[in-house]
Amino acid sequence: MAKGYWVSVYRVISDPEGLAAYDKLAGPAVQAGGGRVLSRGSRIVAHGVGNTQRVILVEFDSFEQAVAAYESEAYQKALEVLADSVERDFRIIEGVD
Repeated sequence: MAKGYWVSVYRVISDPEGLAAYDKLAGPAVQAGGGRVLSRGSRIVAHGVGNTQRVILVEFDSFEQAVAAYESEAYQKALEVLADSVERDFRIIEGVD
């Protein structure tokens, strides 16, 4: 079964305190959903129109698990806290089996 991944690229962080509050809720929600953070705030080399602000990569055992974790009540509460604190590109993708 192919794994699922959350890929989140932050373009703008306008409210670092809001992001910190989100992180406190999102971390436990990701873990409860079976996610494993593979990269967070690590070194980045961007090409083209890439952005090096902040990139997060989270792995799940399946694509369905990744979607379910995003839709979970716990993660939705984290998103409410995040609100307008950031501008980001968030994707859920399926890995290669």
